[in-house]
Amino acid sequence: MKIVPIKPTIDFKDFDKLDIRVGTIEKVEDITESDKLVRLTVDFGEFKRIILVGMKKERENPQEIEGKQALFVVNLAPRKMMGEMSEGMLFDIGYSNEITPVLAMPEKEVPNGASAG
Repeated sequence: MKIVPIKPTIDFKDFDKLDIRVGTIEKVEDITESDKLVRLTVDFGEFKRIILVGMKKERENPQEIEGKQALFVVNLAPRKMMGEMSEGMLFDIGYSNEITPVLAMPEKEVPNGASAG
């Protein structure tokens, strides 16, 4: 595992700007034009989002995460990738440490849309 240095200290008000919520991954679809990206349809209770994630090379079968809850940042500005809009970011653990990433997920099921923090 690659050890990553601790990032610079931030104020709580900066952290509080992030809207981190639990969502259930309803569908994982291949983006054939990309060698990295898959399209997630995520249910956050009162709304759903399409979130593009670069996990194609990290998992033999990306569809294995369908039905699982995970943490997402839902207030990032939408970003166009491979001609499609991504409306958030999946939290995962391990990518910067150069280990196979895993989902950041609640220890037990909680309502979709529940806020972290």
